[in-house]
Amino acid sequence: MNQIIKKQILNPTVTLMEIDAPMIAKKAEPGQFIILRVDENGERIPLTIADYNREKGTVTIIFQIVGASTEALNHLNTGDYIQDFAGPLGKATETEGLKKVAVVGGGVGCAIAYPVAKKLHEQGCEVHSIVGFRNKDLVILEEEFKNASSKLVLMTDDGSYGEKGLVTDALKALIEDGNQYDTVITIGPLIMMKFVCNLTKTYGVKTIASMNPIMIDGTGMCGGCRLSVGGKTKFACVDGPDFDGFEIDFDEAIARSSIYKPFERNAHEAVCNLYKMEVK
Repeated sequence: MNQIIKKQILNPTVTLMEIDAPMIAKKAEPGQFIILRVDENGERIPLTIADYNREKGTVTIIFQIVGASTEALNHLNTGDYIQDFAGPLGKATETEGLKKVAVVGGGVGCAIAYPVAKKLHEQGCEVHSIVGFRNKDLVILEEEFKNASSKLVLMTDDGSYGEKGLVTDALKALIEDGNQYDTVITIGPLIMMKFVCNLTKTYGVKTIASMNPIMIDGTGMCGGCRLSVGGKTKFACVDGPDFDGFEIDFDEAIARSSIYKPFERNAHEAVCNLYKMEVK
C-alpha cells in the first residue's frame, strides 16, 4: 500500500495528491501513467503521472472528480493509504532533440501537459505553453507553467482570466506571428485535441496528441483502450498514450468515450449518497 504524503485541493473538482512510491518515482517519465485501486473492493483507474521526485521517492497525481472511484479517492487524506498503485505504464513522451515546441493543454489535461513542458524546458527547449479553462475558478498549475515555459498564454472561455477565447485561437496567432515549431503537443478533452490537430494540419506542423480512453488493465490485454490510428487498431496503454494527431480517428474516440457516461454518473451518485449517510 502507498501512503498519501500530501493532498491539495486545486479547484472545486480537481485534487492533487503526492504519493509515496519510490520504485515508480525512480523510473517515471513525462507522459506515463499509473493504475490505482482506492481500496480492496475498488475498480482499477488510470491516472497520468503529473510529476515525480526521485530523491523523495514520490509521485504526484492530479485527478478530476467525475465518478465513483475519484470520489472515493478524494475522501482520502494525508496519511491515508491507497490499496494499489502500479506503474509507470505507457510510453514516455519523446522530447529528445526538440528545439521549439508548443504545448497545448486544456482543463485537467494541463496536469498531463505540465510534466512534458517541464522536461522540455529542462532540456533547453524553447517551450510555448498554451493552457485553456472554462473560467478563472478552474485554473490550475499557472505558476508551474510559468516556470517551465519561455512563453505562457492562458485562455478562458468566458474571459474571466487571461485572454478570452479557445486554445486554438492562441495557437493560430502564435503560428501566424512566425513561430516555427518542431512539434505541437496537445493534451486535454478529445474535442479540443481534434480541433488543435485540424488547425496544425493546415500549417503542416507535426502534432502529437495524448490519448486517455477507457482503460482497465493497462497492459494491452483487455482492449478497452483501443483506438483507430492511421486505419489500424492501437492500444493507448501500450502503444501510447502519445500518437500522431493527424492519424487519430477522433470521432470514433469521442463516440467510444461516451459509452459509459450514464453508468459513471449513477455510480458517482451512489457513492456520494453513501458518504452522506456516513456523515449523518
